[in-house]
Amino acid sequence: GEWTPAPADAGGLGKRRRAAARKSLSSPEQENDSQRAPRVIAPSAASQSQQAIQRARQAVRCLPFRLAFYQELEQGALSSNQLAARADWRGISYRRLSANHTEDLLIWLIQLGVLRREVDGQGLTERVRLTPLGREVLSQWDGEIARASIPRRLMHWLVQHWPRI
Repeated sequence: GEWTPAPADAGGLGKRRRAAARKSLSSPEQENDSQRAPRVIAPSAASQSQQAIQRARQAVRCLPFRLAFYQELEQGALSSNQLAARADWRGISYRRLSANHTEDLLIWLIQLGVLRREVDGQGLTERVRLTPLGREVLSQWDGEIARASIPRRLMHWLVQHWPRI
C-alpha cells in the first residue's frame, strides 16, 4: 500500500522533528556538535596588538611628520591650527601643511591609535596627544624616523583614502 501521513504529521513536521526544533531553539548549548556552525577563532590580544603596532609604524614612516613632531605631542597637546601656523614647520614636517590637511593626518593617526584627542573639563578638544601605543611605536627610532619608499608611501595613501564599505 501507499503511505499516508498520520493526522499529527499533517502540519508538515513530525513529532520528533518538532521536538528537535523546539529543543534547539530553547537551549542551543545542548545542540549536537555536528549541527553547530563553525566557530571563527579571533586572533589573540597580543597578536592584535602586534598588528596595530606594525600598522602604526608603517603609517608613521609614510606620513610627513618628523620625530620632533611626535616628541612635542608627548610633552603637550597641540591642535592642527597651531601646527599649521608654525614658522618652524621644517622642524616638525617634511613639507608645509595646511590646517585642514594637518587635521586629516591627525585624524588618521587617531584612528590608528597613535594619537588621541585631549579632554578638558568641557569634553574633547581640538588638541591631540601621543598615546601609549604611539610612544611604543616611536621607541623604535633613536634618531629621525626612517622614511618609507615612494611606492610604500603611495600604497599607504591608497589604504588611507580607499573608501570603506
